[in-house]
Amino acid sequence: MIKSKKIAGLLFAFALLGTASVFAQTQQLPQQQQQAVEVDVSDEELSKFADAYQRIRMVNQEAQKAMAKKVEDSGFDIQRFNEIHQAALDPNTESDATEEEKKKHKEVVAEIESMQGEFQKEMENAISEQGLEVARYEKIAMALQTDTELQQRLQQLMQG
Repeated sequence: MIKSKKIAGLLFAFALLGTASVFAQTQQLPQQQQQAVEVDVSDEELSKFADAYQRIRMVNQEAQKAMAKKVEDSGFDIQRFNEIHQAALDPNTESDATEEEKKKHKEVVAEIESMQGEFQKEMENAISEQGLEVARYEKIAMALQTDTELQQRLQQLMQG
């Protein structure tokens, strides 16, 4: 869906890209800390992770649609909203938004932020329903960033 891709910048800003939010959090760790993440993961646990990951991707898609609808319902074109949003995030960028657009942008951002808690809860439920702790899921997600063997095992699970 093209609209989902256009709003991706906004979604990233709100850390609502499903597991990408987990990955975004882990990317903020110092590089040497990331490299130190080694996790023993059984096939059963990796399977649970894969199932949770798939569910989180579905929640993410729902979140994208809901946020896009919120933006469109406010009368904004998604692209214009994203332009204003990017300018609002970067103090070095001069915004060409009118005062009315800025006001409407703030209102939509507040509405989207209020939705974030529900989506976060759904993602956490997706993890716990698979029998994993959120902290364990995040630890496996961090390990996946640097552990190529674990990446290959996950890929095989998800393809098979």
